[in-house]
Amino acid sequence: MSDVRHVLVLPDRDAAEEAVQALGERFAVAEEPQLVRDALAGEDDAEDAQWLVVLRDEAGRLDPAELDAFAGEWDGWREEP
Repeated sequence: MSDVRHVLVLPDRDAAEEAVQALGERFAVAEEPQLVRDALAGEDDAEDAQWLVVLRDEAGRLDPAELDAFAGEWDGWREEP
């Protein structure tokens, strides 16, 4: 098995939490995606820091283009490895 991960970059925590919920429904991901706050240097207290949704795809069954379009529904994108 490979250690493939996809990282979706979303504009805020609410969008990230909604996306995590929708990922399970739309893509039937088995493992709960990880939420990570991505604060830029000097923005430790920023409420609107970007949030990352990290999901594992060991089987390689998730289409990167579909994930990018999915993230776009919340004004986000899929980060290229």
